[in-house]
Amino acid sequence: PLKGLIRIDEISAQRGFGHGENARNRSEDEGGGGDTASGRRRLSEQLRRYYIRHLDPYENPDSQDLQALKAIEDAQRAFDGRLKDGFAPALEEMAALGYPGVTDPRLKISTRLRPIDGLNHQAAVQYVIQMTDGKSAVDLHLPEDSNGLGYQNLISMVFRLMSFRDAWMRVGKANTKAPASADDFIPPLHLVLVEEPEAHLHTQVQQVFIRQAYKLLRAHEELKDGSALTTQLVVSTHSSHLAHECRFASLRYFRRMPAKKGDVPSAIVVNLTDVFGPDTDTERFVARYLKVTHCDLFFADAAVLIEGPAERILVPHFVRSHAEFSDLSECYITWLEIGGSHAHRLKNLIEYLGLTTLIITDLDAVDSDGKATQPKRDCSQTSRNETLKSWCPATDVLDDLIDMPEADKAMTYEKEHFAIRVAYQCPITATFKGASVEALANTLEDALVFQNIEFFADQEGKGLIAKFKAAIETSDTVIELGEQMLADLKGGNKAELALDLLEIEDPSTLRPPAYIRDGLLWLASQLRQNQEELGLPVPALAAGAESSEAR
Repeated sequence: PLKGLIRIDEISAQRGFGHGENARNRSEDEGGGGDTASGRRRLSEQLRRYYIRHLDPYENPDSQDLQALKAIEDAQRAFDGRLKDGFAPALEEMAALGYPGVTDPRLKISTRLRPIDGLNHQAAVQYVIQMTDGKSAVDLHLPEDSNGLGYQNLISMVFRLMSFRDAWMRVGKANTKAPASADDFIPPLHLVLVEEPEAHLHTQVQQVFIRQAYKLLRAHEELKDGSALTTQLVVSTHSSHLAHECRFASLRYFRRMPAKKGDVPSAIVVNLTDVFGPDTDTERFVARYLKVTHCDLFFADAAVLIEGPAERILVPHFVRSHAEFSDLSECYITWLEIGGSHAHRLKNLIEYLGLTTLIITDLDAVDSDGKATQPKRDCSQTSRNETLKSWCPATDVLDDLIDMPEADKAMTYEKEHFAIRVAYQCPITATFKGASVEALANTLEDALVFQNIEFFADQEGKGLIAKFKAAIETSDTVIELGEQMLADLKGGNKAELALDLLEIEDPSTLRPPAYIRDGLLWLASQLRQNQEELGLPVPALAAGAESSEAR
């Protein structure tokens, strides 16, 4: 019942570039529905098919074809005369043998020249490269196989899109081949399916292609604004660069769901059209942020939202350097440096995607006047961290955050089968000046020192490392140490500190702060659970991978 209403054309992912002739699928789409799904390896073959459909002067010639046809006929007569003269001696020798006889048909050698024959050879399509010796320029003509696979893929896809459009709109000879009533039955919807266009293309070309592909399909006089003829382009991809060039309203995200007992895993399609609702400011911020960072949020097993450049450098370093996080090294995790004041803006997107997420952020304690301060109990302090206030655990009371049970730092979405968890500085028991005391950190940097007091006390360095060592030597209590580090951090370079810590000879000697360790172990357990629910192979549990709370 839909015949004549929808025209479907497809570009398959298996375009066969770089493979031998026998590897190509040569099936033809005789029904006029466009190019074959499997595609063509050679651009010359696509040009030949385009010529036959739209340009061949032998098919219903018009006034523009007459001069070309006359030139072909003149060339054919001249060539026939040369063939007759050239074969005359050979035919005379044959006649001496008794053939042809009186009753036998006579032999005549003639030619049939067709323009399409000019495209039936290896060098029908060439690439021109100009070479110069400083005085003159010479064009070098290279066969199409000499070009890179990426540009072969790009040129092929662009040409096929134009071919699809011209076949739909019956450009050139395609119009005269159509039935007499074809004008009444041009399909009003042109559906074009492109599978994984990113193959062999570097990132900039991917972005240009996805920006221009739809424009190519609409580049016709009859397809301007107000036309009743509609084009829909559907692209499947694993490229974040393609996804970031599209508006959220255009994206459809396929999320794999765990199987019920006895069933196989399935996928649901998440429509991102209304992911942010009427909040255009948040949508604009997230869209620009994702383009700037080029993160793989749409293709990851899990996401880790981190506070700043120091966390962006050190947290993945902890994962690589400590065996207890080895499970995470085997998963596809995207790291997003977004900060506690903006992480909550990704809330809707993460919930729509159903993406398991760990948020590593800072406590950011402030006093009653809103001034940054060292965290202390029972001092009516609050947190200025917007993520903690509005998302998880949805409170800014510092005493509540300090004593928050680990279970309350996570939010489980039972129906969607995913969870998120926040990790911020928590109280730890530290040994300082021979005494075992509670230490309250405010940022990653002072949490690192509290977790590794002996390490920093023995370090020789510059910048914040030197200041932290001096603070350890001159402070009498952890409260004094924390206040001194707070002052040092106001004028210190945190990213430089993180880079200096990368240079230590044995990275395993630097222990991650407890809140980061607990968060990473939680993430590993969530991913393990997801693998089990999806029926995927699960590696053995890493040795010592229990949380610090359990220990």
